[in-house]
Amino acid sequence: MRPPNLQRLFLTGLLTLLPIWLTWVVVKFVFVLLSDISRPLIGPMLQNLALAQPHALGWLNDAWVQTALALVATVAVILLSGVLARRVVGQTLLRWFESLIRRIPLASTIYGSARQLLDILQTKPDGTQRVVLVDFPHTEMKSIGFVTKVMREEGSGRELAAVYVPTTPNPTSGYLEIVPVEKITPTDWSVDQAMSFIISGGAVSPATIPFSVPAAKPAAAPDKDAHA
Repeated sequence: MRPPNLQRLFLTGLLTLLPIWLTWVVVKFVFVLLSDISRPLIGPMLQNLALAQPHALGWLNDAWVQTALALVATVAVILLSGVLARRVVGQTLLRWFESLIRRIPLASTIYGSARQLLDILQTKPDGTQRVVLVDFPHTEMKSIGFVTKVMREEGSGRELAAVYVPTTPNPTSGYLEIVPVEKITPTDWSVDQAMSFIISGGAVSPATIPFSVPAAKPAAAPDKDAHA
């Protein structure tokens, strides 16, 4: 047998480690994001406990312990919020919080926009598929996008779609494109399928995907008998 080619070995190793690296990047991003939310509250509390009883609780000063407990605390708060949101008490508190946010100029704009975007992604649009493909960054390439609103061009009345194009593997950042409706490629994907596709860098996807813009339907021919 011939000795293995170095280039082939390198590519094999790269393809083996790439999914592991991608998983690590996404998990690390989520882990750090969630732990950083509770760290300002959990960190000082654990340090005080460790100083009060250094022999028994000194291990609470370890960075990994504080990160892990901060993550657990954040996840617990998220789960508790989900439980409360399904209860009358939680819905009342949410309405009170939203009314308070509306009184703060900048916060009301940010919260209202984020709330509308999340509500839009959780519901099906009227007349236009939510998950689409758009020509981005040029006409020979496609990107996954989410239709957030359909508008009309001033003067001509042509339909335009506001499409949010997320980036990989972090879909919380992206681009906002205004695209003519006739130039977008609709898909039958759900939002969950599209998010899996984006986060995995295209590794998790259906076997087939539409690419070309559907041909415009020909106008119906006038009925000759109607004019006879």
